[in-house]
Amino acid sequence: MANKSVRKRPKNRLSRQMGENIWGRDNCPTNRKSYGPGQHGPRGIRRLSGYGAQLREKQKLKGYYGNIGERQFRNIFKEAFAQKGDTSENLLILLESRLDAIVYRSNFVATVFAARQFINHKHVRVNGSIVNIPSYRCKPGDVVDIKEDSRKLGFVIESTDKLERDVPEYLNLDLKNFRTTYTRFPSSDEIPYATLMSPKDVVEFYSR
Repeated sequence: MANKSVRKRPKNRLSRQMGENIWGRDNCPTNRKSYGPGQHGPRGIRRLSGYGAQLREKQKLKGYYGNIGERQFRNIFKEAFAQKGDTSENLLILLESRLDAIVYRSNFVATVFAARQFINHKHVRVNGSIVNIPSYRCKPGDVVDIKEDSRKLGFVIESTDKLERDVPEYLNLDLKNFRTTYTRFPSSDEIPYATLMSPKDVVEFYSR
């Protein structure tokens, strides 16, 4: 697996466009300047309409989870809408239940983009079986771990040593064995986003 992610440039562009440190990383370009990309710099900032604000929140949320494609993200929303309860809460649960999100939250790799690639290359198991689908939906009680040989990879060792992000309470991380258990579905207020997310705006965007 290459250390350089093919998603690096789009990822940095998203943070610049939003003017926010989306993933809370030290090397985020918004730590130096908070305005969007382009030759006009801060003069390009303008007040958003209601629709524009909802679109922004949709782009930010789907970008946070690794630039999920529009069709796939819309299907996730439709599934959340069809479920009982609050649609915005359901949406976040579906996103947090993705295998790539759990690998990322567990600090096995540095970014959600790296988590996707890591899973694609068959380094990850769920309940003892290799799963190479980043969007695989985990259930409470599922155990996610890293294959023995893959635990020796330099970027895995670096990420697990660094523990750059707090591990949420709905994951039980056993760092010694490179294993994490998805213990329960999360509530929105305990998902550790590095910046403010507004899933209700996303619901309103798709409900227009």
